[in-house]
Amino acid sequence: MTDAVEPELPRGIALAWGVAASPQRGPKREMSVERIVEAAMEIADAEGLGAVSMAAVAAKLGFTPMSLYRYVTAKEDLVLLMQEEATGSPSEAARQAGGWRERLEALFGEQLQHYLRHPWVLDIPISGVPATPNSAAWMDAGISALDDTPLTYEERLAVMLLVTGTAHWAGTVLAGYARVEREQGVGSDTIARNEDAMFRALITAEAYPSLRAAIEAGAFLDESDPFAFALERGLDGVAAYIAAAAEGRRGERKQWVTLDDGDIADDKKFREAQKAVRQAEKALRDARKLERLAAREAHDRKARQRPEA
Repeated sequence: MTDAVEPELPRGIALAWGVAASPQRGPKREMSVERIVEAAMEIADAEGLGAVSMAAVAAKLGFTPMSLYRYVTAKEDLVLLMQEEATGSPSEAARQAGGWRERLEALFGEQLQHYLRHPWVLDIPISGVPATPNSAAWMDAGISALDDTPLTYEERLAVMLLVTGTAHWAGTVLAGYARVEREQGVGSDTIARNEDAMFRALITAEAYPSLRAAIEAGAFLDESDPFAFALERGLDGVAAYIAAAAEGRRGERKQWVTLDDGDIADDKKFREAQKAVRQAEKALRDARKLERLAAREAHDRKARQRPEA
């Protein structure tokens, strides 16, 4: 058997993992991948993702667009690096927050805060799992939170999707309301009262009896956090499933998603995403191997430097 040929990482993924070749020529000191990403994020924070372009970033840095392409070869790579930087990685405090539930709740809170600090991240189209170091760190933290449970790895990933999906949706809604508050110069309580008044004027008991009953009950004026409630109830279900799994009782898993027009495995973008994930996972394994080797070497150096008793 011949050795498999190592596939080449996409430029954006390689940049995220720090394994991309540096440009041979170009501006010094003032220009770097990090500075380009920082400038792009400043534009996105101020004007939104739509305002980010290679030309706009170059102008902000005082260079020509062509000079940027020596470092970041495509806008989609730049957006990937912006997303990587903006979403950050989970804190050690979240990783050690307590039991599995406390840790998942802490991860939810941190993800939500990242979204609210940089809401333009929510406008980035989802085309698969970003195969970057920080996305791997979030997944690793979610999976490790469930290490002491009887859940399979597939089930742990599904639970993590519950947490991240709720954080993403909460960020989308809360960031949208925050934008309305800024644009209209009103507070959240005023927005809620205006919405309630509009619903009362439009929603009749004859056409929408249950919705009208909710309006009459003041549901749209309630100040409690609906996303926290949804996450809590979701984790209640996970807790019940963990208890059942511990007793050997696993219910049948439903398949809600149906695929039309052929198998998804035949989709080119899906195959490319799978390939990128495999490449990133290998890069992560190689990086951890280097980290362990460096740690051993550092330990040996320290041991040699210790004075003999």
